[in-house]
Amino acid sequence: MSKSTTKLLASAAVALALGTVSATADIKIGVLVPDSGPAGLFGPSTRNSATLAAKKINASGGINGEQIELVFADVGVPPAEAAQAALRLWKGEGAQAFVGLHDSAVREALIGRFGGQVPYVYTPVYEGNSCADGLYITGETPSQQLAPVIPHLTETEGVSKWYLIGHDYNWPRDTNALAKTYIADAGGEVVGEEYVPFTVSEFDSSLQRIKESGADAVLITLVGGGSVGFNVSFAGFGLDEQAIRLGTLIEENTLAGIGADNANRLYSSSGYFSSIESEAAASFATDYAEAYGTDAPALNGLGQSAYEGLMLLAALANKAGSLDVAAMDAAAEGTTWSTPRGDNTLTGRHMAQTIYLADGSGGAFNIVASFEGVASSEACAN
Repeated sequence: MSKSTTKLLASAAVALALGTVSATADIKIGVLVPDSGPAGLFGPSTRNSATLAAKKINASGGINGEQIELVFADVGVPPAEAAQAALRLWKGEGAQAFVGLHDSAVREALIGRFGGQVPYVYTPVYEGNSCADGLYITGETPSQQLAPVIPHLTETEGVSKWYLIGHDYNWPRDTNALAKTYIADAGGEVVGEEYVPFTVSEFDSSLQRIKESGADAVLITLVGGGSVGFNVSFAGFGLDEQAIRLGTLIEENTLAGIGADNANRLYSSSGYFSSIESEAAASFATDYAEAYGTDAPALNGLGQSAYEGLMLLAALANKAGSLDVAAMDAAAEGTTWSTPRGDNTLTGRHMAQTIYLADGSGGAFNIVASFEGVASSEACAN
């Protein structure tokens, strides 16, 4: 076992130990985390961030005066298994609400399983347009991450020929459907598009196609370990001299896996980076470091989103006066809450937010542009 893996497991153990925030808690909240699968590298930071949120909520009076306890389940598994894991927390352990960071196929399975009977906050980057009773979204959608960023890169980097590559499921495909519009509107063209199974670990044939296409920009919608492998090989092929890369799911842990030597001209678009210079972000980073130490998994947008989701859940339930779905749905529009990203307002079950474009060259994200108050065009009607 590698040293880095040992650190991740140790941090996850700390989060598990801290997850039971109060032995006499009145409300159990299920936190659904990818401990396994392609997104497994996001699991430890997600647990850590969720635990910090629970402690803050309890210190502020809990939810409607009641203390909360977190119960965790691994959802880095096929959708049917993830739905069963959530069901065990709900019916077996008495979870009264859920916060989830996982892929879209799992989300759809959970919407079907919950049937609008329990509040469910979904926190990661996703493709948009998911609307159901009791469902609330904090993650970025394609219109937020790409509509302002693609024309910016077109102007600043002089790119026009885009190659699109992602894993083969709805988030990459739906993201790219919108990306094509933004590319065309910016005067560019798509010179290649492909989707690979999660099982693919060797990208030589894809990289050869990118090289031959003449692409000068590549939009990456690969997840976790797949993104790491692709980007390492991309640099190994010398393609970083031919094309810039833009990822919408490349955060600090993924960048660390890619490595400084392989990150030349690699950009990421997100609503949160650990390098954001704001009072809210700095306070969160300080709390995280004090709780988990300097060897903890790096702060990142996905892990942080669990903190954000729990804070939204508390704000919604406190505004509604209960965890009843009908009451929360009625109170949802216009709900405000504060997180490491800043002050947020729920609109159409989603949130407008500042989007940051960061350059990962050199192995650390340097924010090069920001776009304030970007609303989602994939929000819900109410």
